[in-house]
Amino acid sequence: MFRKMVACAAAALALVPVVSTPAYASPADLYPAQVLQLTNSNRVQNGCKPLTADPQLAVAAQAHNDEMAQYRYFSHTGRKGENPAARITDAGYRWAQWAENIAAGQRTPTAVVDAWMHSPVHRANILDCSLREIGIGYSLDSAKKAYWTQDFGTPRT
Repeated sequence: MFRKMVACAAAALALVPVVSTPAYASPADLYPAQVLQLTNSNRVQNGCKPLTADPQLAVAAQAHNDEMAQYRYFSHTGRKGENPAARITDAGYRWAQWAENIAAGQRTPTAVVDAWMHSPVHRANILDCSLREIGIGYSLDSAKKAYWTQDFGTPRT
């Protein structure tokens, strides 16, 4: 009787589809989506539509973020003198309007969005209802200090 139960259980398990999930998702994989969700929550609470993630803005944000982390500096101006508009354009985004928020040192998405919301200039970017899309970068430097970038845009029509 026991052998029949084991055989039936094994047959039943063979019919269950196997779903592969990564054993570990790094903060770099999870944090940008969490920053987007928190940013959009603040926008909706303040009467703006949610932002849509844009891959070209994400490339611009992540590249700037990686550079700041690699060379351990903090600025809207890149090491070669480029400004956010140039980086966003170089990433292929055709913009009518853009804005950028950067931060360093905050360990979590909640902490960085909270810091931006308590800074008048950064808050104004997040709550600018005319901005429609976003790319988010997250990086760690060699000392494990976090760097964050939000590149916002409204596409040219």
